[in-house]
Amino acid sequence: MPRPTLKLPRPAPAGPARGPNALAPRKPIRGGSPTSKHARPRPPTALPPVPEEAPAKPAPLHPPRGIARSTGARALPPTPVRPRAEARPQQPAIAESPAPPTTPSAARPASAGLSPSAEQPTRPSRPAEAPVSAGRETPRLAKLVCRLALCSRREADEWIENGWVSVDGKVVARLGARAHPNARIEIHPLASQHRSEAITIVFNQAQPTPAADELDERVLPGEIIRADNHWSEDRALRRFAPTHLRGLALAGKLAPDECGMLVFTQDGNTARQLVGRSSRWEKEYHVRFVGELDDQGLDRLQHGLTVDGIRLTRVQVSRLSEQQLRFVVHDNGRRQIQQMCELLALPLCEIKRVRIGSVPLGKLPPGKWRYLRRDERF
Repeated sequence: MPRPTLKLPRPAPAGPARGPNALAPRKPIRGGSPTSKHARPRPPTALPPVPEEAPAKPAPLHPPRGIARSTGARALPPTPVRPRAEARPQQPAIAESPAPPTTPSAARPASAGLSPSAEQPTRPSRPAEAPVSAGRETPRLAKLVCRLALCSRREADEWIENGWVSVDGKVVARLGARAHPNARIEIHPLASQHRSEAITIVFNQAQPTPAADELDERVLPGEIIRADNHWSEDRALRRFAPTHLRGLALAGKLAPDECGMLVFTQDGNTARQLVGRSSRWEKEYHVRFVGELDDQGLDRLQHGLTVDGIRLTRVQVSRLSEQQLRFVVHDNGRRQIQQMCELLALPLCEIKRVRIGSVPLGKLPPGKWRYLRRDERF
């Protein structure tokens, strides 16, 4: 029977004491462990090179003041300004020259402590409407009055003409006068009670009519609207004044072969309502022609025609007599009435505009004009 072998416990390795719950140390991995006998020594890791500090950039060298960088040209030095208090050097008087005749200003003794420039007599101050400096022109007095009284330019001109505006205590009644912006401007109380209304004039243009370009805004209203051709039966009860022509513009011109009603107005809103294809006011024309027009031709005029593949705007057409038609359109600036009659081979004798909106030409004779009454509006 073999003899039993006694197995003794192995002694614990020397090290720090571990508790009962401590985990056993892990065995090193073979081949990659630093403690493995097969591990190869790693070469020492080289540290990255430290970059050398870049040399500091030299400060930019700017050219001296007054010299351009690109061309190197030198600017002209500023002109020295002589102070006002500095007096001009006087030339020494020559002993052999005769003494100049004494004047009352020269015979007056000079005061002590005063410069020679102060001894000279001062010139009288210029009026306020004169420009102060030649570099910048002063504004017109009418413009300053508009800002001060919140009125129109036309009203400001009327107040100046009537002598209701004073500048620094002096009445200025000249149109186009200028004043300093800091001047003291006073307006008479009568000016606030005289608020002018925009003038609108109805004129009957006779035939033959001048060229259309002669009746546009470039023509002065004074060439057509004058005191001698004012209608004597005008019921507007308004006296003609030259200020009524200021700012008067033609609203809607006539073609060379047209005559009748023209409107001149100072109101910009009225002019915009009457001019252009977007105008909502009707314009009535009476057209005289030569020849015959049957009912079929009248029906073609009423339902519109086509010119160069473009259909013309439909207009109202009615018969006034055997040789006269009535057209109602919103705008005849493109000569639509003339084109429609040409398509039907109707020779025209007269095209007369007799109404714009609700304002008729009435009994106004050719070549005469009248004011728009208060009960009439465009």
